[in-house]
Amino acid sequence: MEKTENKYIEGIGRRKTAIARVRLTPASANSVSINDRSVEDYFKTVDLQTVCMEALTKNKLPEKFKITIKVLGGGINSQAEAIRHGMARAMIKYDVELRKKLKKAGFLMRDQRAKERRKFGLKKARKAPQWSKR
Repeated sequence: MEKTENKYIEGIGRRKTAIARVRLTPASANSVSINDRSVEDYFKTVDLQTVCMEALTKNKLPEKFKITIKVLGGGINSQAEAIRHGMARAMIKYDVELRKKLKKAGFLMRDQRAKERRKFGLKKARKAPQWSKR
């Protein structure tokens, strides 16, 4: 892939109703910003920070990137997983050799599980009111 100064690689990640747009731009040092905030500022717990950055930390990239992420929708946990998915997709566009490693780790699979809608006549998606014979 040809490299120009302000060319970036984009990957879109999704989980439940969260959507993350991840942009990798070649830079002199690694830096990550989520909705114009740092990773530590956006995700307060260490678990969510590691989930978010897993795709990057599992693969040692020779080049350094400025990573900008725009994420919206969903909860904080699904946003972290959407970012991981988007980052993995963007890294594959940068280097196809990483695909095997990322696929084995499960970062390329779009987890489609979402909350089921509530149906008419039921209390929740599947919970029915108590049945009585008389």
